[in-house]
Amino acid sequence: MPYQENFRKAYEFFQQEIEELRTGRVTPALVENISVDAYGTPMPVKQVASITIPDAKTIAIQPWDKGQLKNIEAALQKSALGVAPKNDGLAVYLNFPPLTEENRKQLVKILAQKAEAARVSVRQVRDKEREEIQKKEKAKEMGEDEKFRLQKHLDEETAEWTGKVNDLQNRKEEEIMTV
Repeated sequence: MPYQENFRKAYEFFQQEIEELRTGRVTPALVENISVDAYGTPMPVKQVASITIPDAKTIAIQPWDKGQLKNIEAALQKSALGVAPKNDGLAVYLNFPPLTEENRKQLVKILAQKAEAARVSVRQVRDKEREEIQKKEKAKEMGEDEKFRLQKHLDEETAEWTGKVNDLQNRKEEEIMTV
């Protein structure tokens, strides 16, 4: 059924969104989609450089073309990372300070907002599909029993995908709060 694909897309978008939330350990996902002006075109960092993690608090970004080093540094300074990049002439380094309790609580709030947005997306898919079922029943394309069966199945699918969002939110929250 086509709506199942939309449930999956909403869930995967949520997964992508929370990958960018910082936990105790840095990940390439924090920087890989930051837009860099490379060769006159905006491109994500991951398309112009290799991203490595030398230690738990540092991200190293080494461009394939050394001429892009300044552009990468400028893009990182403009980003909302809140960390000053350091350029050594070969690569740009980002050293992240340890998360404070206050930072962790703020990240959990952001996570909760993103999770709620994902749950809303799932419910919107459900509502749109419910409308389609109602239209088909009114057009006599299906009977009342079929309508109720489809709605029950739709509600079960909605609960399943909402549960997946909640599970992912809980795992990420635990990851954020672990010192």
